[in-house]
Amino acid sequence: MVPLKPLALAKSRLAAAVGASRPGLALAFAQDTVAGALACAAVADVVVVTDDPAAGTELARLGARIVPDAPGAGLNAALAHGARAVRRARPAAAVAAMNADLPALRPSELLRVLENASEFPRAFLADAAGIGTTLLSAAPDVELTPSFGGPSRARHSASGAVEISLSGVDSVRRDVDTAADLRTALVLGVGLHTARYSSGMQATAYTYDSQTRSGSVLLDDGTPVPFEAPAFDAGGLRLLRPGQRVRIETDGAGTDLRITLVTLQTF
Repeated sequence: MVPLKPLALAKSRLAAAVGASRPGLALAFAQDTVAGALACAAVADVVVVTDDPAAGTELARLGARIVPDAPGAGLNAALAHGARAVRRARPAAAVAAMNADLPALRPSELLRVLENASEFPRAFLADAAGIGTTLLSAAPDVELTPSFGGPSRARHSASGAVEISLSGVDSVRRDVDTAADLRTALVLGVGLHTARYSSGMQATAYTYDSQTRSGSVLLDDGTPVPFEAPAFDAGGLRLLRPGQRVRIETDGAGTDLRITLVTLQTF
């Protein structure tokens, strides 16, 4: 089960870094999370609990089953509702809840986590920060009893769930709440949807040299990234003034991030 807020409300902590791109990026995260889960051999079905019609349509196209958030009472109520919906169709099913913001999710790593989780009545995986939770599982005939949000690692442990201790499953731990999280996910290697969306990021022109047709932009989190003449030429511009809002396309990630196109937002 994957819970997803209405896109207009999702990933609010990314607003300062990505601006108006936030809803689209939240959907891309969810698409890569769902696609990764569906590709995992241990997953029979992916249920997305959401009231966002656009997100529901896109995620259903990937093969997810959409369950409306009937309780409308927050994350954990939505997950409990989703678990009941799953077990109405599959009474003896083991269930697992997973965050919708795991854009680097690898099916092979998820498989290892779920295989380990299956040894216990309830189990959970802590997030990369070691404070929250990215996955919670429950065996057949065992209530999920989710307690996501904030310091959920401690709450899930106190509830009797067993913490999964595995190395090499970074993609299942790497949720994205901040610009720093997103950069880390990009270094890990995000899925197709997030990669495509991130390649059309917005930025602000910072420096420009008309002689070399090169310069730099500031990402919305304040990170400066240089560009060379081929990126400027690819955007069809004649001039660039510092302070102008631009659209950029990129290649690579992390310290290897390279701008391949810079153009005005209106182009």
